[in-house]
Amino acid sequence: MTEFLSQDYWNIRYQTEETGWDLKTISPPLKSYIDQLTNKNLRILIPGCGSGYEAEYLLKQGFKDVTVIDFAPLAVQKMQMYMSDYLNIKIICADFFTYTGKYDLILEQTFFCAIDPSFRTNYVQKMSELLKENGKVVGLFFGVQFLNNPPFGGSQEEYLTLFSNTFNITLLEPCYNSIKPRQGNELFFNFSKNGK
Repeated sequence: MTEFLSQDYWNIRYQTEETGWDLKTISPPLKSYIDQLTNKNLRILIPGCGSGYEAEYLLKQGFKDVTVIDFAPLAVQKMQMYMSDYLNIKIICADFFTYTGKYDLILEQTFFCAIDPSFRTNYVQKMSELLKENGKVVGLFFGVQFLNNPPFGGSQEEYLTLFSNTFNITLLEPCYNSIKPRQGNELFFNFSKNGK
């Protein structure tokens, strides 16, 4: 396990408030996607949830079954305190790669870019395992490379190669409504579990 995948690494990032990925609000592309969802009974998972803004937004919109996972105990503790008034959320401190469950929808927001690229095939397989038949994983990837990691970037071509054997690629395109600092650097995607 690399340094970037260690629980201590991420806990220290939260302790020292080195959380540059934290937008302090829901990501606009995910807000737009959530606003289109009509089935409030979807079982939704958010891995690497951090501060949980997407989860909070889902709950405020009336979604009834939201689960969030983070590897860093400090992030989970903060979220448990912050979300204590919400009944329809499960907040779990766990390693995504050993977690089990079945979901209709998984939302991706700065989790994929935090894991070492050598684990990306494991990520694809685990996403497939966690999704119900016809389930979807939707969210954002970085469409650029970064010199100082994490975040770990990538390209549209790389993501197509990585996901196309396991998922149906409904959408993978440059994001039109990224926050200003990330404009031109994000890809929005919508992949559905391949039934083969």
